[in-house]
Amino acid sequence: MQEETEKKIAEMLFQQREEEFERASFDREIAFYESIGAGDMEMMRFFAAPLFCEGCGVLSKDALRNLKYHFVVTAAMIARFCIKYGMTPEMAYQMSDMYIMQADECHTEREVREVHRKCLEGYTKKMQIVRNSRIYSKKIVMAITYISEHLHSHISLEEVAEYLEISVSYLSRAFKQETGMNFNEYVNREKVKAAANLLLYSEYSDLEISNLFGFSSQSYFIKVFQKYMEMTPKAYKKRYRVSL
Repeated sequence: MQEETEKKIAEMLFQQREEEFERASFDREIAFYESIGAGDMEMMRFFAAPLFCEGCGVLSKDALRNLKYHFVVTAAMIARFCIKYGMTPEMAYQMSDMYIMQADECHTEREVREVHRKCLEGYTKKMQIVRNSRIYSKKIVMAITYISEHLHSHISLEEVAEYLEISVSYLSRAFKQETGMNFNEYVNREKVKAAANLLLYSEYSDLEISNLFGFSSQSYFIKVFQKYMEMTPKAYKKRYRVSL
């Protein structure tokens, strides 16, 4: 019996190596769940695809059932991380139950993946509200949400004021009063936080990350990064980098 079990394990390991099947790294998985808890849509989308599409073990020989099982695990983990980041347990588990029931009714893998996408976006959007509504006014919540959804482009005070249909001076004053930071400082800090994740969990170079987040030059990116992280991107990567 033991020999038969060991044989099956060996066969599975061989098959995984042959198919170049790699499990998603633990650190990348944690970064994915934390991005949802933080209400960070950009980073959630960055980490989500490889986490769900690749690196998943086989829980059932039936492909559809296997996908559903993985979704149940994912939904449960998301609920726990959202509770950790401030969502009420009642809301977190209600959302989890709702999405799991939707997945259970799916008849194709494509339908399960669509429920999975809605689950990730639904939780992330809800966490944006949870993390902002307790502290900030409605307009500032909208401004912060707009910033988080446009980190990969140049974001100006004028642009956000126009989006919110308020004056530039009012937004500037209210933003400073409620967040304790001026608008540009906040934008740069959020870009640096997102850039730091890419330094650790992607193969992008400093220059590529600088361009990705709309910094005017690589040297300016390094200067801003050092201001908030107290070290250069190169030093940060060297100290905290995780092998992908």
